[in-house]
Amino acid sequence: MDSAARTELEAAAFRRLISHLRDRTDVQNIDLMNLAGFCRNCLSNWYKGAADDKGLEMDRMTAREIIYGMPFDEWKAKYQTEATPRQQAAFAEMTKGADH
Repeated sequence: MDSAARTELEAAAFRRLISHLRDRTDVQNIDLMNLAGFCRNCLSNWYKGAADDKGLEMDRMTAREIIYGMPFDEWKAKYQTEATPRQQAAFAEMTKGADH
């Protein structure tokens, strides 16, 4: 497989992941963090980092809107729930000593 084909496949898989996360608004970021060690905000940070690496101007909130499919504040108002004590404890344990 050549580099261009690989890039196309990676981009398609990334778009599918973003679409899936947009459809699964019931899955909270803290759930993703606790289970996988990354969340929608991480993806938006990585997206912004890739833009930065290419010399493209992009602020954090624009990157989040790309990942969430809407302004971040709108997504939070519609879909974000309060983290339970159990979720918070799992997150604290998972991030102990980590830079998140």
